[in-house]
Amino acid sequence: MAGPEIDPFAGLDHKRFMALALAEARRGFRAEEVPVGAVLVDFSGAVLASAHNRTVTLNDPTAHAEVLALRRAARRRRNYRLLNTVLYVTVEPCMMCMGAILHARLTGLVFGAPDPRWGAAGSLFDISADPQLNHRVTVVGGVRREACGRLMRSFFRDRRKRDG
Repeated sequence: MAGPEIDPFAGLDHKRFMALALAEARRGFRAEEVPVGAVLVDFSGAVLASAHNRTVTLNDPTAHAEVLALRRAARRRRNYRLLNTVLYVTVEPCMMCMGAILHARLTGLVFGAPDPRWGAAGSLFDISADPQLNHRVTVVGGVRREACGRLMRSFFRDRRKRDG
């Protein structure tokens, strides 16, 4: 996974915030959305925004949990730059979401389950540390990995049963 050896936001309770992201992902699961949840916090531990995937509900391919959380936080702060924040997300972000994370100038990203098919924070690509870009984000992967992966597997297993 990407990121330096030292976690600069280790004072935050990664497991607690990932539990909040998992709660969001479960909301998405119940709404028949791919169960990804995201929670954005500042360095004091204040939750700025949370969201789950809503691509189906909104008929919007950009309505990923990460993007929705970033939009809400930017409106709240009245600034698209979300400095000194950490995004907790249940599944490794895709290229689109990593682009949004970098544009928003987040300091950190903590994710649960890696995504070998779409992941852009170390699995398939590592946009988070690309030296050609003018911003980097510190990445911590694998927080509550099993719970995050289990929820995703359960969703797709149920979907396959339902769709026959």
